[in-house]
Amino acid sequence: MAINRSAEAMTIFSVIQAGLFPIIHMGRPWLGYWVLPIPNAYGSLWVNFNSPLLWDVFAISTYLSVSMVFWWTGLLPDFAMIRDRAVKPFQKKIYSLVSFGWSGRAKDWQRFEEVSLVLAGLATPLVLSVHTIVSFDFATSVIPGWHTTIFPPYFVAGAIFSGFAMVQTLLIIMRKVCNLEDYITVQHIELMNIVIMITGSIVGVAYITELFIAWYSGVEYEQYAFLNRATGPYAWAYWMMMSCNVFSPQFMWFKRLRTSIMFSFFISIVVNVGMWFERFVIIVTSLHRDYLPSSWTMFSPTFVDIGIFIGTIGFFFTLFLLYARTFPVIAQAEVKTILKSSGERYKRIRESGATLVGTGTDERTSGKVVTAVKSSVEKLKKKEMSSDKSEMKDSLMASIGSFDLNTQTPDDLKKIKGVGPKMEEVLNTIGIYSFLQVSKMTKKEYDLLDSITGSFPGRAERDDWSGQAKKLIN
Repeated sequence: MAINRSAEAMTIFSVIQAGLFPIIHMGRPWLGYWVLPIPNAYGSLWVNFNSPLLWDVFAISTYLSVSMVFWWTGLLPDFAMIRDRAVKPFQKKIYSLVSFGWSGRAKDWQRFEEVSLVLAGLATPLVLSVHTIVSFDFATSVIPGWHTTIFPPYFVAGAIFSGFAMVQTLLIIMRKVCNLEDYITVQHIELMNIVIMITGSIVGVAYITELFIAWYSGVEYEQYAFLNRATGPYAWAYWMMMSCNVFSPQFMWFKRLRTSIMFSFFISIVVNVGMWFERFVIIVTSLHRDYLPSSWTMFSPTFVDIGIFIGTIGFFFTLFLLYARTFPVIAQAEVKTILKSSGERYKRIRESGATLVGTGTDERTSGKVVTAVKSSVEKLKKKEMSSDKSEMKDSLMASIGSFDLNTQTPDDLKKIKGVGPKMEEVLNTIGIYSFLQVSKMTKKEYDLLDSITGSFPGRAERDDWSGQAKKLIN
């Protein structure tokens, strides 16, 4: 829920860049409509449906349209929320348009849930089909190094691998810049790292399978293509790809590394670099050595190639930064569904007779009432905390038994390892004075004690106060 919206946005902005390349490479982009099967004045001019390049047109356009609809549908409740809280009339008008008249009625939510489920169901097989078709652009040719059946699953795994790495790269920065640490947690980052590790391993198996099949096929052209990759003039690119994509994700086996923010960010950059080199290796090394030595050559990018490459990166980041500036980067309507405590808080504010104006809204739209409301809410919170603690104390004392200071002699609780003068004072305040009371503690009582004291959680259980108290009694 914390990362899905930004991940979807990245998908859409990346597909936009992907769509630019075929248009640029057409040479005559004004004739781009020829890829569509449109009957025209010159007779029926149908496209060649046997060409995987045409499959690309349909796959990528379907991918973009379904992704856009899925992303925008999820944004509707959040746009409506911004519309209702907007201060400037122009902002209100714009967000009213993009929220498509969302009212928040039960019927709206019902349709929203149904449509989201259908679109999610469509999007999942679409991811598999799109990257499979992209791999067919290579696999259906008869060029050594491309003509292989492992490309479809290998491209799908590679897409998930590089996709998660890109999400990781951008969201670690966004997490820091936008103060989203409470939403994009270390657990999210760790789980993404696990996916990177698994898909990186799958990609590694694909690389090894390619080498094995080239050797096993007995076709000298195939064998030479892979030998040339590993030992030829572009060996540096091949080993860069191998080290970035296969070896670097294996560090994620160690929990300490996969939960480190800086290390995760570093590995995500390494994976992005490795996946760029993978495309470079697949395309360049398979084309620079042909069947005829007379046509052998080395690739050298022109300023146009470099300009297009840098331009698309710039275009992608422009779109992403505009999205981060104007759209809710976290699906707030979804996050609200798991924040049950917020509903309870509003209920208690109402029951106490305090006003709801200004609670959880922008100060600019709430006027001077906000300060008064905040202080009343804080007082209410303190009152709730004190009542909760008294309930916990009663529960704890009911489990371990009470102590009468008038008739019984208190024990020296400092004899228990982990109980100092301060802790003894805290225990006495709760009503714990004897070894007998401490000896009755179990997991439940330890947890209650931690909640009441709020200091050194788990210490009593780790030091086994109950066991120590039993020995002291004996």
